[in-house]
Amino acid sequence: MVTATASVSEDTLQLLGSEINYEVQVVSPEDEDRELLESFDLQFGEDEGGEEAQEKRPPVVTVMGHVDHGKTRLLDTIRKTHEREGEAGGITQGIGAYQTTVELEDGPRTITFLDTPGHEAFTAMRARGAQSTDLAILVVAADDGVMPQTVEAINHAKAADIPVVVAVNKVDKPEAQPDKIRGQLTEYGLIPEEYGGDTMFVDISAKAGTNIQELLEAVILTADAALELTANPNMDAQGVAIESHLDRGRGPVATVIVQRGTLRVGDSIVVGDAHGRVRRMLDEFGDDVDEAGPSRPVQVQGLNGVPGAGDNLLVVEDDRVARQIAAQRDARKRSALQAKSRKRVSLEDLDAVLKETSTLNLILKGDNAGSVEALEDALLDLEIDDEVQLNIIDRGVGAVTQTNVSLAAASDAIIIAFNVRAEGKATEEANAEGVDIRYYTIIYRAIEEIEQALKGMLKPIYEERDTGAAEIRALFKSSAVGTIAGLMVTEGKIKRNGKVRLVRDGNVISSDAKIESLRHEKDDVTEMNAGYECGAVLSYPDIQVGDILQAYEEVEVPRD
Repeated sequence: MVTATASVSEDTLQLLGSEINYEVQVVSPEDEDRELLESFDLQFGEDEGGEEAQEKRPPVVTVMGHVDHGKTRLLDTIRKTHEREGEAGGITQGIGAYQTTVELEDGPRTITFLDTPGHEAFTAMRARGAQSTDLAILVVAADDGVMPQTVEAINHAKAADIPVVVAVNKVDKPEAQPDKIRGQLTEYGLIPEEYGGDTMFVDISAKAGTNIQELLEAVILTADAALELTANPNMDAQGVAIESHLDRGRGPVATVIVQRGTLRVGDSIVVGDAHGRVRRMLDEFGDDVDEAGPSRPVQVQGLNGVPGAGDNLLVVEDDRVARQIAAQRDARKRSALQAKSRKRVSLEDLDAVLKETSTLNLILKGDNAGSVEALEDALLDLEIDDEVQLNIIDRGVGAVTQTNVSLAAASDAIIIAFNVRAEGKATEEANAEGVDIRYYTIIYRAIEEIEQALKGMLKPIYEERDTGAAEIRALFKSSAVGTIAGLMVTEGKIKRNGKVRLVRDGNVISSDAKIESLRHEKDDVTEMNAGYECGAVLSYPDIQVGDILQAYEEVEVPRD
């Protein structure tokens, strides 16, 4: 039997449909959204008109690289070198993207920079299926070399299938070794043109402003060679929100990049499940803009809510259509949340997931390169059925970062952490996204567990850990809450909402009673330490003077 709210597999749905003479077609949320838009005679992701309607558009560039390698300094230098007159140092930081102009032989060309250095935002966008970036600049410090986040940035760029221009920064330092950087990056598939490859490398100094013009020229040349960047500006605008926030004075404000068409003040728009009318648009200088063409970043005011990063922007004919589309998207989003339709994979439920998917994606992190390499080799040598594949999508040295968690969420991967831990924000995001992080200190344990998981044998191990004890010294009757136990905490500590065993004359009367409330004198408290008296209400009513409460918590045993 299946309950009304239970999720069933695609095969079951199709089988049920055939039994009652219906053909069931399972579609992705993207297809469903496409059908929704088609019902309003709208299309997203397509240019209207033929090739003759297409015009060149500027490339959209994200700057990535390891921390302290000079990403922010490079963006600041580009901004200062190419900022318009009269804006000396007064550029507005309220917008997450800006444009700069490069003078080339065939005339001026424009580049749009996403002012989100680092790959957290980049990955979050990819996890939501938004491809807003055309090209990446990888910043590597010539005095430091290829570092873990550098490798992560390369992996993200490869996963998004976008070309890369490498900026070798800090070449003005005496210990700089730009040739060594070129050699290191060849191992990751970025082969310089001078070595016969197709990746452009530019030696720069963001601090001194050296070769910034050459870097921008390299971006334009790479974009022209590897990409056909065209869009029709003479159609209703479509684009993507790259960030948004709630401003106390201006209401919801979204930074959007127009991908095709032209966005004008007064247009009715839908962005994800938010809708509204463009009341005002600002550029990166904080000036009002009446219209924004392809690849133009602007801040939009006038939405009824805050959209998510990566949400699609669409201009529709009037406010009524915008409201209908937003309402249907919102309803779908809420039903998806209620059904928890897409649960992240973890080692425990892998057996069920493998019936649908045949690939287990892993991200490996370790304390040094040797142990990561050894772990990777051992895992890839596992003898498993042909139906199941192991796919190691990323590996690195150092703590589990937020970027690793974002990539795991985007790729439905499990993170294997060997002799390292997760950073604070990474743990929060892993809990929020439901990403499974496994910690190990012995290499064969990791290999054993992956092998067991692939065979559907793994179960979590929990143990009860005693945290304290208390003795019932007196009982008080209360008409409001029932029987109150007067306790003396004899060892450790007891917690409100904690589990306790009730022991009488050496026999366990109840093994999973709960402390429902805890008071010290007249104050509610969350916990009480040894040596103090307190009053407690238990979920188990049959208590007597002299009973012992043994407090405990269930802890998953770390598999070390």
